[in-house]
Amino acid sequence: MTTITLVQGDITRQSADAIVNAANSSLLGGGGVDGAIHRRGGPAILEECRRLRASGYGKGLPTGHAVATTAGELDARWVIHTVGPVFATTEDRSELLASCYRESLKVADELGARTVAFPAISTGVYRWPMEDAARIAVETVRATDTAVEEVRFVLFDERAYDAFARHVP
Repeated sequence: MTTITLVQGDITRQSADAIVNAANSSLLGGGGVDGAIHRRGGPAILEECRRLRASGYGKGLPTGHAVATTAGELDARWVIHTVGPVFATTEDRSELLASCYRESLKVADELGARTVAFPAISTGVYRWPMEDAARIAVETVRATDTAVEEVRFVLFDERAYDAFARHVP
């Protein structure tokens, strides 16, 4: 049974087997969590992302998929990059958001990771409403068959922490 824990803080300061990056599809860094992970993790992460782009991900990582690289200088073994969907009022993209969590846990299992730190995927510049994102994240993690022992949601601010706390008793 996977334990779900909540932490308010900076995901780049977490100690875990794997840290999940809310990446953009280019895998070449960006803003928010993505930029912070690349900056703190150092050039080794970008170097592996460039190799991924040169191999099977020439057009980028598709939304809802996940892939792993080294964690560079982070206190983790791996970074699992996943591309969240942009929120839209005209189309239900909930399944794509859920897929980010499922696919990240699948990659974590393939790597043998036992502790995984997740951000609140798609809630920044992709504008997913925090309450709905928290519900989808927690429900998906609970429903996913995984060998991961601890999923840690690392929430940047009190608003995000409170939203997730309403879904984790």
